[in-house]
Amino acid sequence: MRIGFLGNFLVPYSTETHCAKTLGAMGHRVQCLQETVATAGQIAKATQECDLFIWTHTHGWHTPDIEVAFANAIARGRIPIITYHLDLWHGLGRERDMHTDPYWKVLTDFFTVDARMADWLNANTKIKGHYLPAGVFDQECYMAPPDNDRFDVCFVGSRRYHPEWPYRPKLIDWLENTYKGRFRLYGQDGLGVRRGEALNQIYANSRVVVGDTLCLGYTYPDYWSDRIYETTGRGGFLIHPRIEGINTQFVDGEEVVFYDYDNFPQLKSLIDYYLANPEEREAIRKAGHERTKNEHTYKHRWTTILNTLGLK
Repeated sequence: MRIGFLGNFLVPYSTETHCAKTLGAMGHRVQCLQETVATAGQIAKATQECDLFIWTHTHGWHTPDIEVAFANAIARGRIPIITYHLDLWHGLGRERDMHTDPYWKVLTDFFTVDARMADWLNANTKIKGHYLPAGVFDQECYMAPPDNDRFDVCFVGSRRYHPEWPYRPKLIDWLENTYKGRFRLYGQDGLGVRRGEALNQIYANSRVVVGDTLCLGYTYPDYWSDRIYETTGRGGFLIHPRIEGINTQFVDGEEVVFYDYDNFPQLKSLIDYYLANPEEREAIRKAGHERTKNEHTYKHRWTTILNTLGLK
């Protein structure tokens, strides 16, 4: 199948790059068009030549004359124009974009990691909303052997996050104050961003990885960060906040370990317990990895998307 794909392909680790490579490995011909660089004419030509068009929109990026580029495809209704987006929109500042950005005038189908957003799209727009959780890039879904640089606890991600989510810096401060030299922060305001094999090695070397997801009011259901799949898929032992619906993805105490938001005594008890019980920790780490490898990769997700659209 011929697929046009508009997104950010300037870096090898973007979601678009990973998804394009996944679709290519599945046997499809993918034409990658760089957002803000591709012309309206190039995009229009791709919609005429392809069987499916994907637009993964980067927040704040704007391609000139984008509505003109899609005008004929929309008028003919010949091909699906879709996205698979891993971000939360509702409840954040970027929700304003949903009322102004041409993105929302073009799409026929929106595959979203937020179940409430899928419901909202179906009830309030002409876009077909589909709930589909995130995943991990198949080529990076492997367990690296630990090397000599072992340490106890890590967090992967930026301390400076959405202003709507003050829990992130609070959590990192607590981890730093509690575990001091036994803790490492990998991100822009920590030990630096790691990608590819280097990130797999961090997860292999850290005995415990603490995760986080923006969960409005601590009660927002059926949305969680792709980090849960990144961590387990790359071989990390993960302790993650409990979110309504997440039990459909992993079994607590068998594949990952959940704790209650803002319950730091509980979190400390779990971290200390699994640091002291390496055999139990290792069994959960391996089981979480197997679950992700067998059910939660981008190949699984794109197979679901194409089947939903009636495409092969």
